[in-house]
Amino acid sequence: MQNDDGLSFVIPTNRLREVSETVEQYDEHFWRNGHSPEIIVFDDSTPANREKYFSLLEKTRTHHDVFYVGPREKELFLAYLNSRLRDRRLESLVKSLFRPSYGGNRNYTLMHTLGGLMISSDDDMRPYCMVEYSPESLGDDEVFRGRLHKSGENGYTRKSFDIFSAFLDVLGKAVSDVPDNYERGEFLVDTATDLETNASKGLAREHSLMLQRGTAPGDSLVKIAQTFRSGTNDIDAIDFLEMFLEDEKQTSLDSLNDVYVLVNFRPAVTSKNWRMDCGVAAYDNTFGLPPFFPTRLRFEDYIYRLWIRQDGIVAAHVDAAQRHLKSNYMRNPLAAEIFNEEVCNLLKRKIKSTVSHMDSLTISFDYEGDVTADDAREILDKIVALHGRAMQAAEVVGTQDREQALRLFAASLEKAFYGFEPDFFQHNLLRAVDDAVGVIKASIQLWPSLVEIAYFEKRRHGLPKTRVCNQKK
Repeated sequence: MQNDDGLSFVIPTNRLREVSETVEQYDEHFWRNGHSPEIIVFDDSTPANREKYFSLLEKTRTHHDVFYVGPREKELFLAYLNSRLRDRRLESLVKSLFRPSYGGNRNYTLMHTLGGLMISSDDDMRPYCMVEYSPESLGDDEVFRGRLHKSGENGYTRKSFDIFSAFLDVLGKAVSDVPDNYERGEFLVDTATDLETNASKGLAREHSLMLQRGTAPGDSLVKIAQTFRSGTNDIDAIDFLEMFLEDEKQTSLDSLNDVYVLVNFRPAVTSKNWRMDCGVAAYDNTFGLPPFFPTRLRFEDYIYRLWIRQDGIVAAHVDAAQRHLKSNYMRNPLAAEIFNEEVCNLLKRKIKSTVSHMDSLTISFDYEGDVTADDAREILDKIVALHGRAMQAAEVVGTQDREQALRLFAASLEKAFYGFEPDFFQHNLLRAVDDAVGVIKASIQLWPSLVEIAYFEKRRHGLPKTRVCNQKK
């Protein structure tokens, strides 16, 4: 059994009820492949849900020790940071960086793994993937191809890769030391999405990642890496509606009949990475990393897509893949997800165009959160057209359940976008953007000081975490 000292496997979650199966499956995967990592669950649940579901974590059976960082442990950590800062005016900024959110919870993972390497998988990921029986050859500049299959169809099977070994092949290493089977280039282009925002160009039943040739200097270090993934691809919420509209037999927006299957792939190192997927990622956190955007919107990892453009650091897509199950438990309704993604896409464009500084732990940008009438109109026109398509489809469906699902979605979409009233929508869009930008800009400036405090405390006494008293295999 390989003892992976200094390497942690983390599962950020706000669904403590669902995380036990994830822990057991990854634990078994690591054991079968001869690895012995520290497994840590980072729980964004409320104290009430912690008391309600922590016993499920204690009922797991694992080969390795499992640790837990939840509401109590986080409260102790924040209290320690504030005691070292000794400035009550900064307490709200500290709280913002680690507030319950997609980015806030991931920032705890960065603090607890300082000084080492970290592999992170979301609570609805699994350590295997779905691949076609007969892989097709890739093109000259093609490093990945995937396509949608109907659930239950023949033609694909389950396959497992040694995830840890794949990451250890490259993570923290210079490009010159990366295995020879890795392609080298500047960045990857997804044939189905916009390059810099990853916004969908429309539902594509098959797509590829194409390598843009360029330089990846041999002395540059691989600071972030990720596997490929199957099950459901990293696609927009609107694409889930498109899949529903396309399949007339489907009656529920929550249960899709399509499975995203890998056709073929090969690993690559790139000097930029607009396809960053923090759900299946690993990080060289030896000397600290920038914080995830502490936001409840789903673009917490966009900071890494900007940060990785610096000289001397690169990203990698490794020679392995995992499966995404897309749990619907405690997930926002589809209409709310569409609203969030439209806000995120606007923020991505604004922030990227105003980046003014980057260093080892932070980035700076000049965008102050303004939203023009044209910004709001562009979004609203797109969503009004989508609403019209849903209503039109509801008129011609063959089943009452499908018609009801479409009409409920259309109603919730109209509500999420403030009745499609332009002035009201722009007003609320501005509020959402201004809140996100304010929290990000204020808290990110404090991050380097907190990294320094946490680094020395982790080396001296360790950071608060609880060992789960579960059964050992």
